[in-house]
Amino acid sequence: MSDKTLTRMDLSESVFREVGLSRNESAQLVESVLQHVSDALVRGEQVKISSFGTFSVRDKAARVGRNPKTGEEVPISPRRVLTFRPSHLMKERVAAGNRK
Repeated sequence: MSDKTLTRMDLSESVFREVGLSRNESAQLVESVLQHVSDALVRGEQVKISSFGTFSVRDKAARVGRNPKTGEEVPISPRRVLTFRPSHLMKERVAAGNRK
């Protein structure tokens, strides 16, 4: 597995090279898209990106957990969590990449 991480800078550089916008416009476009996605998730909306996957927010109820070292019961407070479900196409692409 690679230690490489895809960053905002990498995304804006790709937009710059492939779309032909200036570097500044490319960075603004990437920031704008990420802000729209983030805002939708904060509002509790689902974000579906065709051939990529679906981001959604789930509410998890309060529950009792257990410290694995001591066995002591610990209350876990209710919270909202972000989930991602990859599309079938994305799953296939990732699986194909593992066969190299």
